[in-house]
This record gives sequence, structure tokens and C-alpha cells, in this order.
Amino acid sequence: MAEKKEKVGFFASMKKRFADIKGEMKKIVWPTKSQIVNNTLVVIAVSLIAAVLIFGLDTIFGLVLKLIY
Repeated sequence: MAEKKEKVGFFASMKKRFADIKGEMKKIVWPTKSQIVNNTLVVIAVSLIAAVLIFGLDTIFGLVLKLIY
């Protein structure tokens, strides 16, 4: 009989857990399509700027090292 209580307790706790998850999912405010596009463009722009800066610094330091050697 103790085994049945453990299983019922387990399934009851799982049911409560999924109900809590469902409640939390309803609280989420999902971004609009325009916000997603805007954020994506910002990420792409920042990535490109960082890539250009890193490339420039790498080139400058490479030239300085060639002059030293």
C-alpha cells in the first residue's frame, strides 16, 4: 500500500508542476515580429562593427610586429 501512495504522490506532484509551468507560460510577454526584426538587425550590426574593429586591430598589430622583426 505504501507504494501506491508514493506513485499517487509522484503523479500529483507532476500534475501540479505542469499546472505551474502552464501558468508561468501565460505570463510571458512574447515580442512582436517588428521587435524581433529590429533586435536581429541590431545584433547583426554590432557583430559586424566588432568584426571590423578586431580585423583592424589585428592588421595594425601585425604590421607593428613585422616592423619590429
